[in-house]
Amino acid sequence: MTRPVTCGESLIALLESYGVDTVFGIPGVHTLDLYRGLADSSIRHVQARNEQGAGFMADGYARLSGKPGVCILISGPGVTNACTPMGQSFADSIPVLVISSTTASYSLGKGWGCLHEVTDLESVTRPLTALSATAGSAAELEGLIGQAFSIFAAERPRPVHIAVPIDVLAENVPSSWQVRQPPARPAPPAQAINQAAALLRRAERPVIYAGGGAAGAAQTLTGIAERLDAAVITSNAGKGVVPDSHPLCLGGGIVRSPVRDFLSQADVVLAIGTEISETDSFVPKLSLTGKLIRIDIDPRKINDLYPADIGILGDAATAASQLLEALGPEDTARGTAETVSVVRRSMFDDLTDSESRHIRLLKVLRETLPDDAVIAGDICQVIYTGAFAYPVEQPRQWHYPAGYCTLGCGLPNGIGGKLALGETPVVVLAGDGGFMFTVQELVTAAELELALPIIVWNNAGLKQIRDDMANRGIPATGVNGINPDFMQLANACGCHATRPESEEAFRDSVKGALVASGPTLIEVTEKSPWLADGRP
Repeated sequence: MTRPVTCGESLIALLESYGVDTVFGIPGVHTLDLYRGLADSSIRHVQARNEQGAGFMADGYARLSGKPGVCILISGPGVTNACTPMGQSFADSIPVLVISSTTASYSLGKGWGCLHEVTDLESVTRPLTALSATAGSAAELEGLIGQAFSIFAAERPRPVHIAVPIDVLAENVPSSWQVRQPPARPAPPAQAINQAAALLRRAERPVIYAGGGAAGAAQTLTGIAERLDAAVITSNAGKGVVPDSHPLCLGGGIVRSPVRDFLSQADVVLAIGTEISETDSFVPKLSLTGKLIRIDIDPRKINDLYPADIGILGDAATAASQLLEALGPEDTARGTAETVSVVRRSMFDDLTDSESRHIRLLKVLRETLPDDAVIAGDICQVIYTGAFAYPVEQPRQWHYPAGYCTLGCGLPNGIGGKLALGETPVVVLAGDGGFMFTVQELVTAAELELALPIIVWNNAGLKQIRDDMANRGIPATGVNGINPDFMQLANACGCHATRPESEEAFRDSVKGALVASGPTLIEVTEKSPWLADGRP
């Protein structure tokens, strides 16, 4: 007699049908039916050491690949531990599917003191997700999974949390579940495209501001910039949409005042695939004095803090292609490249000593890495500098989760990203403070035998906060914690470790880490003499 198939098993089979090849999680007593399904599937399960790590790994998998990341969690502490990565994925528009158990359906909301009970789990995750729902039955769960993948395909791709009561997970399912065809993204209206093209053709000082949502429009956007002779600025997520080496590109320089001043002089700004976030510029509101064209998949962004003169709802790649065609074949010459060159040089004025040292490290790192290498950055000063100083040539090569600015994301993001990208080199770049938030995931990286360079920038504490305290006359409090011996810690977790004291040694460490039989922690001390004189 054939054993009945449970809802948990059917869910795993359905995920497999949607193309999911990896899930991140930690098994618990309330997710056993899911793990029965995983054991019989081709899906790779990655055991994190904390649910926060699992959430960040799923985020990194999605962030670096563009495909949805998936994590499986227990209710209660599993979900609450993962709320921070959910917040990061929400802020940065990353498609992550969080599947969790919850208490039995008859106990929901009762407050009976059940194991892992949260009396209103949906309310916990609703502000952090595009959809937070509880499956009341196996049939409901099939539909909710279809809804999740529809959101990922056709809307702003934010996290989805689906909770499944333990009694529903154990239900028998009489037939196989089917993949539901996701809808297409909305087509941009032709009239609005033509209006935008006419406005851009009349512009004297047009600027393109490209975000991560424009990653699929990279080549087309370069064509638009060249057609208009328009400068390009990118958000952190948009770095590489137009190559940083392009003579019209100012990259992620919006954090520098000369770039913001330049943007304020534009008479027309084309903002595509970006919410124009405060966390890209770190000013409350940019000065946009010219006309604003916004192209976005999210209708709520068209008229928010920066209301559009022409708002275009639709897929960035489709809209960019139509816009390029509407502009016509004639190129415009404005001498913009010369102006961009001047602004680009001014980005490096008034560097602090720390920023000069960051630039030195980043320059050597860029020269050492293969052209296709990807940086998974944590939240730290060297990453802040890299936003404008580290050159990339294609989308999704530079990852700085600025939207939520969550310390500790770099290492698990890098693990998830490396699993997604396979042979493509992935490098983690983290500060010592942030690294300690999720340091336990070194064990996960070692267990997976990932050739993952993990560069830890050691400035002996929470230096950004320490600097901010000094600037405001506040005594340094809580920012000078003692670090462990990172070399011994890495070795204890099954990783290689090195502390290079010269440029040559650093290059050798990075090259060796890219082909090592497991992860390599590379500790770089900010005050190392070889980092001096990093000014361009």
